[in-house]
Amino acid sequence: MQAEFVAPLPYYHLNNSPSVPISAAKTPHAWMIEALEAQARLTETRLPFVNDALTSAAEVDAGGVLYAMQDVHEYIIKKAAGKPAKHPKPSSIAKSKPRTTITKNRSC
Repeated sequence: MQAEFVAPLPYYHLNNSPSVPISAAKTPHAWMIEALEAQARLTETRLPFVNDALTSAAEVDAGGVLYAMQDVHEYIIKKAAGKPAKHPKPSSIAKSKPRTTITKNRSC
């Protein structure tokens, strides 16, 4: 009895698509190795981003400077439109308000 391999991501089932490995001149093993290498590269690329996020979260937890999302959003929109914009002022979690309006034509 042959064990079935269940991949966490969608993939071409090579037994049902015999022309795929033939046309690419790759064995099923080569396809798997290539996929693992690609995922390893993505992980290496993602690690600095995750580490930066964790460092930022630790700074916030330690009482670091915070900015209200609304102020930052207005600043970015004005800068992107080429208008003069003042830097947002530091805020605290207590002063931060949830955004209640939905901006139409948001580009981000």
